[in-house]
Amino acid sequence: MIRVLLVDDHPVVRRGLRAMVDELPELSAVGEAGDGAEALRLLEALPGPERPDVVLMDLQMGAGMHGVEATRRINALPDPPAVLILTTYSTDADILAAVEAGATGYLLKDAPPQELVAAVRAASRGETVLAPPVAARLLGRVRAGRPTLSPREAEILQLLAEGLANRQISKRLFISEATVKTHLVHIYEKLGVDSRTAAIAAGLSSGLIRAS
Repeated sequence: MIRVLLVDDHPVVRRGLRAMVDELPELSAVGEAGDGAEALRLLEALPGPERPDVVLMDLQMGAGMHGVEATRRINALPDPPAVLILTTYSTDADILAAVEAGATGYLLKDAPPQELVAAVRAASRGETVLAPPVAARLLGRVRAGRPTLSPREAEILQLLAEGLANRQISKRLFISEATVKTHLVHIYEKLGVDSRTAAIAAGLSSGLIRAS
């Protein structure tokens, strides 16, 4: 019996996953959580025989603890369960951040049920599981090598990592806010991301900037 913990901030999604898990005799849902913090509390509260073998983890969960941080903390526990990311997000930064946090696998929510079930089984055996589109993105990133930013773009990305807003960056560098925004558009394109947080994560993971 493979014990599974479901972590997603959408109750409808959790119900659907639970229904799928409950239909299979070899899988058992041992709990549900709406964010990473709740998942950690459940892991600490569940007795040994009821602790999950696999955690199905969403990435972005509203204002709660996101999936990457929860994955990192789960992997710091003694004898941690495998964490299988199940999300709609497939940017390079999201994938790399999850893998670096210790995720055993990364699947997209549009995966067929049989693919998800096979992934849970593989994760329980300690095998790495990547959805084909995710594997292709990682391979493409490896082949392309580290992205290149201009000195000004790298400077702006570093200031983002230090927590500065666009207006603060413009004052620090003596440029207009419009110019800052233009640089951010180019940074996002080069890193293959669509948010400030993802840009910072990609910059850190690729060594383009340093942790503040």
